[in-house]
Parts: sequence; C-alpha cells; structure tokens
Amino acid sequence: MLRLTKKADYGLMALKYLAEEVAANPANAASSAKEIAEAYHIPPQLLAKILQTLAKAGLLVSHAGSTGGYGLARAADEITAFEVIRAIDGPLFITSCITIHGTCDLAGHCTIKEPLRKVNDSIKDLLNGIRISDLIDMAETDRSNTGAAVAGGLVSIAI
Repeated sequence: MLRLTKKADYGLMALKYLAEEVAANPANAASSAKEIAEAYHIPPQLLAKILQTLAKAGLLVSHAGSTGGYGLARAADEITAFEVIRAIDGPLFITSCITIHGTCDLAGHCTIKEPLRKVNDSIKDLLNGIRISDLIDMAETDRSNTGAAVAGGLVSIAI
C-alpha cells in the first residue's frame, strides 16, 4: 500500500482550507495556523511547522502582525498536490532503486526497474494533475454523493 504521510495530508488540508477561505472571502488573505488546526483537529505545533515548510517552498506566504497568518502564494488552480507532497516529504520514489543518489548495486541485473519507474511516473503525473482547487471540488462532490467518499485521503493505491 502506498500512502501519504500525515504531514502531507495535513499540508494538503491546510492549502484546501486557505483556498476555501479565499473563495468565500477574497479580501481575507490570511488565516492563522491556529484557525486551520482547530478546523481540522490537527496538532497546532505540527501544523505550524508544516506551514513554515510550505512557505519556504514558495507555496504559501506568511503575513506578520496581529491579523497575520498564511495565504496561498499562487492561485489554488496553480498549485498541485505533487508540489505540496514534495515540499513536505521530499522526492517521491516507490522503490529504493529509484533515488536522487543514482541507481542501486543491482541496477545492471534488475528486471523490474523500468516497470517500477513507469509506476512512479504515473503516480507523479496523477498528483501533478490534481490542483488544490480540485480538492475543494472533490469535497463538494463527496458531500453531495450518498456517502461515497474517497477512503482515507487523496491517494491510496494497493500494490
């Protein structure tokens, strides 16, 4: 089973929250980590660290002051789920043979490297095709269905 980390889940939830806030009230440019944490029952200190990571990655902007908080650095339809996951968890590789450090010792004899690279690329393409704005649309669709929600999160793939 391939799953997102809790940190990636929380990051996606936070960006979805910020996108919904902008859609509901365009003048409301920032939300505090505390507001987001309370809305989704996320540990506030953990969420604060995640939001800082996303700001460093250029996906969020931080607004200082008593009315400050975090806002989206770009429009919700310009930020992909892959960008968020990569910013929080680093590069996405489903096997240890496909890494940023090169190939493993068995690369010359491996018979599954290419098929697994294709799987990895497919997952990357799928996540690059999901925008933060799509998460809002998915949530509205789930509410209007008769309980047919996506199980557990954005991506769950049985392998």
